[in-house]
Amino acid sequence: MTFPRQLRWLWLTLAVVLLDRASKAWVESQPNDYFPHTVIRNIFEIVFLRNPGIAFSLFAGSPSTIVRILLIAGTLVIIGLIAWLLVANCSESAAYAAGLALILAGATGNLTDRILHGAVTDFLKVSLPFIPLSLFNPWPTFNFADSAVTVGAILVVFDVLFHKQHPVES
Repeated sequence: MTFPRQLRWLWLTLAVVLLDRASKAWVESQPNDYFPHTVIRNIFEIVFLRNPGIAFSLFAGSPSTIVRILLIAGTLVIIGLIAWLLVANCSESAAYAAGLALILAGATGNLTDRILHGAVTDFLKVSLPFIPLSLFNPWPTFNFADSAVTVGAILVVFDVLFHKQHPVES
């Protein structure tokens, strides 16, 4: 069975959403005394945080149901737009399509958390003590969905900046 070229990238989206959900379910199932769990001393820990806001905990201090509904609605609009871009654009490069698929996966993974728990589960904490005066030291706590959005955005930007467009023949 063959899928249209555009739909093939949805497998990447599905795989990342499943990895994100499985990792969050594992973290959520651990007892409280498991955290923080050091993986690499002074560099990498597994923690358990719930972020009711968006990136960098923006809007996290607002307990308003309206803010939660707006975040969910906004994410649904973004998911719809990205899905449309992924499926409708049949001439995209692999980097562009993979980037959109990863952004779609990250948005979907975090939306699932927001709907299930009212907040996003973050658990990966990185510190880079060997980089002095780092703006993100320690980095904000994140999850696989956040990583997918970041990598996807980098791929899309890379493609937009460096992909050679072939002229359309008349």
